[in-house]
Amino acid sequence: MSTTDSYPTQTLTLPEGKKIYFASDFHLGVPNAVSSRNREAKIVRWLESIQDSAHAIFMVGDIFDFWFEYKYVVPKGFLRLQGKLAELTDGGTPVFFFTGNHDMWMFNYFKEELGIPVLREPTTFIVNNKKLLVGHGDGLGPGDYKYKFLKKIFANPLCQWLFARIHPNLGMGIANAWSQSSRAASTKKGEEKFMGDDEWIWSYCKEVEQQQHHDFYIFGHRHLPLDNLPVGENATYTNLGEWIHHCTYASFDGKKINLEVFTG
Repeated sequence: MSTTDSYPTQTLTLPEGKKIYFASDFHLGVPNAVSSRNREAKIVRWLESIQDSAHAIFMVGDIFDFWFEYKYVVPKGFLRLQGKLAELTDGGTPVFFFTGNHDMWMFNYFKEELGIPVLREPTTFIVNNKKLLVGHGDGLGPGDYKYKFLKKIFANPLCQWLFARIHPNLGMGIANAWSQSSRAASTKKGEEKFMGDDEWIWSYCKEVEQQQHHDFYIFGHRHLPLDNLPVGENATYTNLGEWIHHCTYASFDGKKINLEVFTG
């Protein structure tokens, strides 16, 4: 999507005393089953801690390090997270799920089983009198042409259809092997460095702001928590970081975005 395109728009009304929460890049599945299970339990504890104050919860991409839905098969595991999300939606708390570059092959399962809409591109949310642009962040901004080319292949319906013809035992085996070499599995804490004006999602936000004003830009993908970087005179960009090392998330109280750390 170019910065001159219009974004899909949804409107939410945030009641007094409630908040909207955002988190991304859980990368469940790496680097191994034990650490992934422990991280999943921590995520569930986080969801329990915000449950009473949450008006809505946004899962902003790369929740799973790999996800591919066959027509009758989904990846095994992650049941504790799915169960908690089902409890939230059954109780009336909306959950929004953005696909990332690791879980773009999510189709109807979350919508049909959990009542969670799946969003595939940055979306504008008008919350009371504030305007938020939310998305995962992959493929945005200048550069990264290799990934942008690969994304077109991965998102191609024919390529997805061909992969679905592979037996799940083999398909998931290939995917899990690829997953173990991903950035999430191999990057150590502190290795992601702030790149200043070369932060590509930040640059993207600045380009969008010149065309369409948003009060807040909220993205993931970067794996580096970035707290309310200025985008324009009255606009900021927040990156949600990740949950392998940082365990950061954002909350919105109707007036401002707060980047927080969950330590529970």
